Amino acid sequence: MERCPQPEAFAQKVGCTWQVYSTALVLKSVNELAWGLHLCGVRAGDRVANVTENNRVEWNIIDGAVTSLGAIHLPIYPNISIQDYEFILNDSGARVAFVSSERLFRMISSLLPRVKGLQAIYTYGRVAGAIHWLKLQSAGQEGLREPSNKTALDEIKNKVAPEQCATLIYTSGTTGNPKGVMLSHANLLSNCMACAPLFQSGPHERALSFLPLCHIYERTVVNIYVYLGTSVFYAQSLETIGEDLRAVRPQIFSTVPRLLEKIYERIIDRGSRLRGLKRALFWRALGIASRFEPDRPMHWLSRLEFAAADFLVFSQWRAALGGRIRAIVSGSATLQPRLARIFSAARMPVYEGYGPTEASPVIAANHGANGHRKIGTVGPVIPGGFVKIAEDGEILYRGPNVMMGYYHRPELTAEAIDAEGWLHTGDVGEFDGIFLKITDRKKEIFKTSGGKYIAPQQVENIMKESRYISQILVVGENRKFPGALIVPALSQVIKYFEGRGVYLHSNAEVIASDSVKALIESEVHRLNRRLGHFAQVKRFALLGQDWSIAGGDLTPTLKLKRKQLLKKYAKEIESLYSVEKPTGTDAEIQRVTPSPDPASDAREKNRV
Repeated sequence: MERCPQPEAFAQKVGCTWQVYSTALVLKSVNELAWGLHLCGVRAGDRVANVTENNRVEWNIIDGAVTSLGAIHLPIYPNISIQDYEFILNDSGARVAFVSSERLFRMISSLLPRVKGLQAIYTYGRVAGAIHWLKLQSAGQEGLREPSNKTALDEIKNKVAPEQCATLIYTSGTTGNPKGVMLSHANLLSNCMACAPLFQSGPHERALSFLPLCHIYERTVVNIYVYLGTSVFYAQSLETIGEDLRAVRPQIFSTVPRLLEKIYERIIDRGSRLRGLKRALFWRALGIASRFEPDRPMHWLSRLEFAAADFLVFSQWRAALGGRIRAIVSGSATLQPRLARIFSAARMPVYEGYGPTEASPVIAANHGANGHRKIGTVGPVIPGGFVKIAEDGEILYRGPNVMMGYYHRPELTAEAIDAEGWLHTGDVGEFDGIFLKITDRKKEIFKTSGGKYIAPQQVENIMKESRYISQILVVGENRKFPGALIVPALSQVIKYFEGRGVYLHSNAEVIASDSVKALIESEVHRLNRRLGHFAQVKRFALLGQDWSIAGGDLTPTLKLKRKQLLKKYAKEIESLYSVEKPTGTDAEIQRVTPSPDPASDAREKNRV
């Protein structure tokens, strides 16, 4: 409010219009809600839960109000199981909860008999039988008319110490109960201020936000926007990102690689529909973009080619994303270098960063300063932080943003943070000059029966460079060779064969088609050449349904739940190793078709 007050500090779409919230209005609402919470008994150290399906300005107002009281904000993912809700609410001892919808209100209310500490549930919108959150704010607004109460609120704020816990974030995990990561005010603010200069943003810019605020990645990014005075516009949902990009025309947004892959797939889909000279120009431009390296000098002929590609093709890509993108921040999972090159060539540079929730979360990040960006790495370590590589390749980190510990789990805290204060990230990496490079997850690297170590993420990222492969899980622990479960890029495959007079009408037809199998086989064979012989995919099975959060296959940040997928597709995986000798056009690759699933076919037919 003192440095860069904004008329559009936040905005969200209500009906057909964008409702904007000024810095002054947000700060006023934070103070009023804080006093309202104080009146209903919330004190320093109390846990206040918050669950929303989509990013909303109310979330930020609640965050500011809760933390200004010295209470602990407990954001929860909206799509976890009811058993996880029960565990988190009980384990945290949450006293109050805010929810964004009737569905969430009914679900959390049903747990009240089993969650003894939860005293009240407030809703973002009007829900029958529920208390609207504005009732709290109105009570606070009325109370703050009294000058002595304003003084009392200021005194409460001033007592909040940097080392106090500000938020409790339960990591999604893939097995067992979630762990509550305790992050202090100092953790959050040190990470925000260390990363803010890397964004090179300011009060003149807009950002679009759509990743869940309950994840520390997007929460920290929004903290940085607020610190810099950048206006934050919240997308309506993940399904409206394209529409919202064109409406808001932001200069910056953060994303995860899977969503960038989907944007890229749509670009390829549109290019595939072109004919004649336009089609030739599109593929020529794509080829140029796939070889792009930032900050590398180019021959004048290459510069001429780039200028032509930019004018004829890349300008249209930028227009599809609003026309003003100058930076895309990617995190949470490994980004394919090909995507970074293609978007960067189109003058929408992608800056990949890295860090776990336990580090608030940023440890390293590429950014726009000269010499501080290298595709295929997660960038230099942030100012104030230190990284060393352990003997087994694990990345160890020390800095002011390392968590306080796991809530109620001192034994797990001792495992994660050693006696010298180094956070053991569980990721394996190496340095390329000043740039940190992630090679895999320590627990996900597996050994074949022949004693060869396989880093599955590396293999998967290479295979996903095929525009006909949407998702892939590499398997083979204690087996003779690596295999894979592959979900084809169904729309791309269907259009490819339509152009050749072959019409596929359902997902089941796609994965049962010998022609499709041959196409995927040729792609696997082509990309295998970039891998050592022991790491090459020898057999694969095609699956006809995308992995999703709702299906329990992906974490809320769209990472593969490997253990869940291994269990779910145990039969299909076993089939990869039940055939004695590989066959097919490539003597080293065999495709295996899983048993058809009629129910899945019926669900998917209309979507295709």
